[in-house]
Amino acid sequence: MSKTTIYEVKVIFGDCDPAGIVFFPNFSKWMDASSLHFFMECGIPPWRELAKTTGIIGTPLLEIHTKFMRTATYGETLQVHTCVEEWRDKVFIQKHVIQRGDTVLCEGRETRAFVIHPPGEPDRIKAIPVPADIKARCS
Repeated sequence: MSKTTIYEVKVIFGDCDPAGIVFFPNFSKWMDASSLHFFMECGIPPWRELAKTTGIIGTPLLEIHTKFMRTATYGETLQVHTCVEEWRDKVFIQKHVIQRGDTVLCEGRETRAFVIHPPGEPDRIKAIPVPADIKARCS
């Protein structure tokens, strides 16, 4: 397991459906934001900086699984607890637990990969092995 970071979200009216319940895709948006926040909190530069030094342009999402347990509404503050649950050769599994205080609202798992543009192919992306230095900073 890796470090766990917490990304805070203030739910606004526009995050909700007409019934005042957070529209489900917003949970995915917050998990995605928490993914980048996780790496930056572990001391990894933003992707635009990493692209200049290593060629890594980001960690696109390959697969997502989400389980919803409770609802949320506007005016609430939520916390997204994020860690890397599993490191594999070219992909990693990131776990997100979205809470309102001690109440778990949603759990999600994302499979992501570190990618570069292959030499001479700026329109394509290619997964690379998980960089050892990034893994070490996040563990």
